[in-house]
Amino acid sequence: MIRTATTLAAAGLLSVSAIAPSFAQRGSGPSESPPPPTPRLADGTVDLGGDGVWSLPWITDFSKQIVEGAAADGKAPFLPWTKAMHEYNAETHVAYDPEGFCLPPGGPRSFGTPYPAEFLQQKDRIVVIFEGGAHVWREIHMDGREHPSGDALNPTYFGDSIGHWEGDTLVIDTVGFNEKTWLDFGGHMHTDQLHTIERITRPNRNTLHYEATIIDPGAYANPWTVGWDIPWSEGQELAEYICQENNKFLLDLKDDFGNPFFEKTAGAE
Repeated sequence: MIRTATTLAAAGLLSVSAIAPSFAQRGSGPSESPPPPTPRLADGTVDLGGDGVWSLPWITDFSKQIVEGAAADGKAPFLPWTKAMHEYNAETHVAYDPEGFCLPPGGPRSFGTPYPAEFLQQKDRIVVIFEGGAHVWREIHMDGREHPSGDALNPTYFGDSIGHWEGDTLVIDTVGFNEKTWLDFGGHMHTDQLHTIERITRPNRNTLHYEATIIDPGAYANPWTVGWDIPWSEGQELAEYICQENNKFLLDLKDDFGNPFFEKTAGAE
């Protein structure tokens, strides 16, 4: 039986402490010597790839990662409806987390889902491949284009991303998200007004620093920024991972009234 870390935790079968270290710390043990310097491409641009992958950590609660824009209580600057929904998601043990249904994580959550990721860096675009989160990829346009407007901006899980370099920092501006994802495992929600500005740096070979500013006037009173470090795993490769295969969590899921969330197909085991 195959289940994601998200669905196992939602079902109460796995704790955060049990899963987070095994992924987040993979390939990132202590070292007595300074880490190797930042690798660069032939033109001097920071190389976000290499012979290995980035071991993404499991960021379960964005409120614990806020570096700027928090509310007075230190949490996200909720509007009333997002605060109520966040409380409901906590009370229901995040049972209705879209990623638990094998939908893509989308948005900043993709960098906080605990499976490796790889950057494929080209002159006119950067592609990020995620092993987890339904085995998806994300394209960041680096050719100077603008976002589509009007009907041409088709809402998607990852939105429309355009990027540029500010010195050694990759800056990614993304709009055009659909409303089918949560921002994190803990149940921070968003609307299709979501606009993110991500900043990615590689201060040395073994570390990727990720920050995302969340701008969503339909869900939050003001912009807020989250950030964390991601360790490098030298020599590791992405593996095939199919979340949808035999995901029995969905068949066991019940709604608020104790009824099956999905009806089993006739003849199914």
